[in-house]
Amino acid sequence: MTDNNHVHDEEEAEIIYIPDDEGNEEAFEVIMRFELDDGTDRKYIMVVPAEDEGDEEQEVFAFRYEEENDDIQLFPIDDPAEWDMVEETFNTLIGEFDEAEGDKA
Repeated sequence: MTDNNHVHDEEEAEIIYIPDDEGNEEAFEVIMRFELDDGTDRKYIMVVPAEDEGDEEQEVFAFRYEEENDDIQLFPIDDPAEWDMVEETFNTLIGEFDEAEGDKA
């Protein structure tokens, strides 16, 4: 008998492609999206290289983004104050996620 109601523990990863300096498209896995509660309506996306899944420590890249229809336009975060705010929000959200995962165990 087959269990058709099997729940997958892992959701399917969202992959986006970002061109490198030479125009080659590189795959990145989206690990988080969020908006800041500062009244600016700015949206941020955190990604890791898709091919580095086996690594314990992954480099996380952050971008501000805008969506239009199905297209996402990424913008680098150049302002140090904006970067600090994004980093603090990311660390807070990761901490909350880790706490929630700990409660499930």
